[in-house]
Amino acid sequence: MPHDARPSTRRLIVAITGATGAAYGAGVLRALRELDGVESHLVVSSAGWLNVRHELGIERVALEQLAHHVHNPRDIGATFASGSFQTDGMIVAPCSMKTLASIAHGLSDNLITRAADVTLKERRRLVLMVRETPLNLAHLRNMTAVTEMGGIVFPPVPAFYNRPTTIDELVADTVARALDMFGLAAVRSRAWTGLAPARD
Repeated sequence: MPHDARPSTRRLIVAITGATGAAYGAGVLRALRELDGVESHLVVSSAGWLNVRHELGIERVALEQLAHHVHNPRDIGATFASGSFQTDGMIVAPCSMKTLASIAHGLSDNLITRAADVTLKERRRLVLMVRETPLNLAHLRNMTAVTEMGGIVFPPVPAFYNRPTTIDELVADTVARALDMFGLAAVRSRAWTGLAPARD
């Protein structure tokens, strides 16, 4: 495909790394499955798979079935390792501090960080759902570096003003807000409409 040709199907790269919060990555894949004309490309790190099994209690095949295409993190020759493969961008959900550091320093040492590097160099949207607390200075500096390169640091902070009653509701709302960054959402997040006026 020529570099300037636009695919008829929108494509989003979804990466899951070794931070807690595998539910966010699974939630992104489920939401994308509900959308017509959107193709998901999944890549999961080895630590990411550990968290998928531990936190979600599902096997590898169950998660892979949610994606349209699945890639090995060692496959540096995959389609989206090149900027000529058109995508709408990439979301890392969740994003470990190791992955954040690799992206911030342009290491491109596996398919996840290579894809993030390509996303940044092609001026496409990169959303990192970073998970760590508390944050040390290295974490903060890496977040600043990625932001200066055009990436979006998107900690999955729950919106309690929507009064969620289950963990699934918390995850779904955060996933919807993250996909809003790409103009994609199966069910759009509920926008804040303000508090009712105080009565005198």
